[in-house]
Order: sequence, then C-alpha cells, then structure tokens
Amino acid sequence: MNYKEAYKKLETCNQLHILNHYETLDKTQQQTLLDEIALTDFSVLAISKKKEPAARGFITPIEAMELAEIEEKKETYQALGMQAIKDGKVGAVLLAGGMGTRLGSDQPKGMYNIGLTKNLYIFERLIHNLMDITKESGTNIHLFVMTSDKNHVATTAFFEEQNYFGYDKNYIHFFQQEMAPASDYNGKAYMEKPWKIATSPNGNGGWFSSMIKSGMTNIMKQAGIEWLNVFAVDNVLQRIADPVFLGAILDKNYLSGSKVIKKAAPDEKVGVMCLENGHPSIVEYYELTEEMKKKTNEKGEPAYNFGVILNYFFHAPTLETLAKKELPLHIVEKKIPHIDESGNYVNPQTPNGYKYESLILDMIYMMDTCLPFEVIREKEFAPIKNKTGVDSVESARMLLQKNGVEL
Repeated sequence: MNYKEAYKKLETCNQLHILNHYETLDKTQQQTLLDEIALTDFSVLAISKKKEPAARGFITPIEAMELAEIEEKKETYQALGMQAIKDGKVGAVLLAGGMGTRLGSDQPKGMYNIGLTKNLYIFERLIHNLMDITKESGTNIHLFVMTSDKNHVATTAFFEEQNYFGYDKNYIHFFQQEMAPASDYNGKAYMEKPWKIATSPNGNGGWFSSMIKSGMTNIMKQAGIEWLNVFAVDNVLQRIADPVFLGAILDKNYLSGSKVIKKAAPDEKVGVMCLENGHPSIVEYYELTEEMKKKTNEKGEPAYNFGVILNYFFHAPTLETLAKKELPLHIVEKKIPHIDESGNYVNPQTPNGYKYESLILDMIYMMDTCLPFEVIREKEFAPIKNKTGVDSVESARMLLQKNGVEL
C-alpha cells in the first residue's frame, strides 16, 4: 500500500489523524505505518458509538455430564476418542498471545519459569501434557500455536531454542492472532508510536478466523483433522486432546464440548455454562444475578454451578461453515497507552477508551450443541493469572506437586 492508497482508506473511515506524523518518520517507519494501515480493519471502530452492550438473551441452566456418568461409560468414551486420534482426526490449538506482565515478566506468558529446583516453563508443561496422549496413542497430533504481534518472535525463537520440548517440530505450527485497533470514546484510533497504531488481540473468539487468514486451515484439511481442542496457555494441569472428553462428544453426537468444574464458591470468578435462548452459551461471573446464584436444580444443588476452564472441542467442518458469518464484536473499556497529538507518550491511570473483541462464548452459541463435561478441578485446573494468591504461580505449583509433577 502506498501513501495515496493509505490516505484514501483512512479518509473513508475518518481516521486521517493516523498520518499526522508521517512526514517526520524515516522511510522504514513510513513503510511500517503504511503496512499497518493496509492490514488493519478500521470498520470495527464504527461500533464505538454503541456504548451499551448488546442485551443477553433468556438465560436458563444447562445440564452437565457429571463425573459419575462419565465414569460409567469411560471405557466406551476412551475407545471412541482414541480411535479418532489414531485416525488423525484430532488437532490442538494453544491460545498463547498473552504476555507475563501480571507475573512480573516482560516475556510471553508461556515462557514463564514455574520450576523450583529446575527449569520448568509453562509451554514445556503444556507440551508434556499433550505428549501424554501422543505416547498413549502412538500418534502425533498437530499443534497450532496462536501468538500475537507482541510475542510471536520471542515465542517461536524460544520453542526452537528449547528444541520444541521434545515434540516433533513438524507437528507444531505458529500463527499470529489478528489485531484490532484500540480507540478513544469517539472511535478515533489511538497511536502507540508515530508509526504504530495501538492495537490489541481481537479476543479469544478470533482464533479460528486467524487460523483461516494465516493458512493454518489448509494444513488442517490436508491432515484430515475434524476436531480441534482449543485451550488457554495459563492452565498448566489441563489434559489436552483428552480421548474420554472427545469420545463423550462423539457418543452424544454433539458439535462442541466444554470442560467444566464445579465452582468452589457462588462468586468464583469463572464463566458458567448455561443456555441462552435455548442455545448453549456462557454467562460471565459478573453477569450472575443474586437470583441465579441462589437457584437450585432438582437435586438441590446450585443450578449455575459449572464453570468453564477454557478447554473446548470444536467440530472443524462446522466451524468453517460458521466462519462465513461474522461473530459479534464486544466493546471493552480499557486503559490504553498512546501518544498525544504532540507525540508525547501517555500512560493513563484510568480507562480512556475501547478495545474490540470477539468472544468464544459466541462461537459456542453458534454451534447449537455443546456438551459441558465435568472434570476434577484438583487434577485439571491450575490457572496461572497472578504471581501470588488465588490462581497464581504459587497455587499452581502446589497443585502440580500434588499431582506428582517434579518442580
């Protein structure tokens, strides 16, 4: 894209201020900015005028497949899922675009060292969890690792430096998550530097569109992958490509599945599986009303009691069909560092604008069927969101040791 084309694009979407410092930049910086303009979808900024979030539909409880039921048919589910893995129908997608900022690190979150007596990185622990299944099945599973523009170079270099933690590198594929511009309250894109637009990842619902645009779905089709297990980087205990989980989905003829845990407390900060207008969905913890928290089922147990741990299976061909439709965009109010009109750096202490995200809960809603599959939280849920306290490096280390992992 040349300057004239960039100017026309920005003029059309009322973002010409992005070129304010163009004449002061060197040629490399000018080209960097022109490339960013070409790759950025500014149409998302139009929804900044709609400050009110879209109203949720009618929320009702959903029944989960609980531990006792899973145990009864575990052998059947294990056989079904294992056969799909051996047939090469299963792939895994690691959402790893975040940084370790809240852990006190300026590196990608997956590079954080959780070891005590030896080095043990988050990425390493996750790869070893996946290798449990590849060894059991005797089959390599394609792993698609989603990075962001902030951590792609560091992540790919780290995997190579660590020799892919013993995994066959031909089965690990990196792709970058699409970024969305961040804006002020009037829909004007912020600038991070005179030659760089302030952007952020387009939400955890953007992983499949990013796979398509980066060509990862071509690899998926060539390999004959029909099921994708999507999981987040921060849960170091989760089982990946779990054959019992997949087998239950196959047995019940569902199009997707979500691993869930029983909530530790009514106000635990986890999203909860539910039905929304009769479709499977997720209601965030802050959306739960007092009435919903107190509601019980026929067993006398909390009706909204199964929290998601961001470990999902999706039927890939159905995802490709749904990709032709656009996911809803959600506006999130944030503190956005930027430069002002004079080029001075501003690090705001209070929210000053919006970021725009698509969410995985909308993908689940569009899939029509989703199996909430209960797992034992002490065995499969050790999230690392903070350095200390709840859901921290400390709590994850304790759970890993409890499960026999040497640190």
